[in-house]
Amino acid sequence: MPSSGSTTAARLPVEDSYLELLAETLDTMDLSARGQFLQRYLRTIAHLDLRESQCLQIWEDTLNNRRELSENLGRAVSLKTSLMDVLSTAGLVRIPVVIEYDELKRLQLNAVTDPLTGLYNRRIFNESLDKELTRAKRYGHPLTLVILDLHRFKEVNDMHGHPKGDEVLRAAADTLRKAMRSSDYAFRIGGDEFALLLPQTDAPQAIALSRRIGVVFAEAIRPLQMSVSVSMDHGVSTCPEDGDQADQLIRIADERLYQLKHANHSRTDGTSVKPEAAPAPAQAPRARATEPPHAPAKTISIESKKPAEKTDAAPAAAATAPARTPAAASAKIAAAQAVGSSLPPQPPQIYAMQRKSERVTMAGTNAYAVLGGAGGHRARVLDLGFGGVALEVEPAETLPANLIAVLHVPILPPVRVNLRPVWTASSPEGTLRVGCCFVS
Repeated sequence: MPSSGSTTAARLPVEDSYLELLAETLDTMDLSARGQFLQRYLRTIAHLDLRESQCLQIWEDTLNNRRELSENLGRAVSLKTSLMDVLSTAGLVRIPVVIEYDELKRLQLNAVTDPLTGLYNRRIFNESLDKELTRAKRYGHPLTLVILDLHRFKEVNDMHGHPKGDEVLRAAADTLRKAMRSSDYAFRIGGDEFALLLPQTDAPQAIALSRRIGVVFAEAIRPLQMSVSVSMDHGVSTCPEDGDQADQLIRIADERLYQLKHANHSRTDGTSVKPEAAPAPAQAPRARATEPPHAPAKTISIESKKPAEKTDAAPAAAATAPARTPAAASAKIAAAQAVGSSLPPQPPQIYAMQRKSERVTMAGTNAYAVLGGAGGHRARVLDLGFGGVALEVEPAETLPANLIAVLHVPILPPVRVNLRPVWTASSPEGTLRVGCCFVS
């Protein structure tokens, strides 16, 4: 049986490494935050109730004492040894103190996370990016970095105050947490800048996720009732397509972020976007390899809310329709322009889809649909569009002409919809892909 001394010795490297981590974190804090942190730390480990100025002095003495001890002994002395020496010399340690496990874990968490949002901080971002890049290169898996920032966030602080700005930041962090898988990482790397590390994720999947995050974030801050329209822009870079070094991925993601920000800002202001300001081609979502070639996007447009008219009425309507002439067409266009110019200006739709036929892949998620309402069987959701959804079902399954389904998509609430199958295609895996449009 190991002795208590051997157990303590096994813990020492962990405690020493934690204090080294604490020292690095304290260096990044301003004086006030450093004093508050040290005050809580010394109260936890030694039951000392000291002023912030005293705590700062003790920490300064600890660093100087370690330097002197290391020079005198000719070997490295741990911060823990130096701290205990300073506290003992000052008569502040009288009895042994056992640190509660929960308190120690809380202190360790404070050293690596952002106190406002609870996300990992910038230093952990740098370490995690290097670690995941090494893993991606070793196993040949893609790794995608997403950098996000909040457009017009400064105006929130200026017009509504910093407490409201803090609420916006917490809403952004909550949105990122809900969107993550267990293997993903989320960080706050600046004032209004965030980052996501997505192992085994390619660029189209990351772009689709970023767009969903932007939509959910817009809904999350709606109850705050701000006069400023805050949006979340994103820039994406992927290893190995965009490089295999951390600085390369950060630089490219930053460039694409500001290209998208410029495009969105110009479009919102009603000005034209210069060609060089358009996002890089790498961010354009690719069509899925299993997409059926006979399924044009217009077949799933949400605008077709009316039932299809009977085909036998079409010839009669064509026969009675008056012949169109260029003069009549010009008059109709001029009348429409005159009516449009008399209407009051409408605010720009910041979050409106630019292409109603665009589809977002659900690859890498656990999105599914319950067919037939509650108690029905499940079907996998392959992609989701403005006007419809693609499902994967068993080959022997036959869907009715109209059906009710409940869609379960990550970071979105369950949605009950009416579907109408419009095309089917067999997949290489032996399953059946069914494209459905939304009907009212």
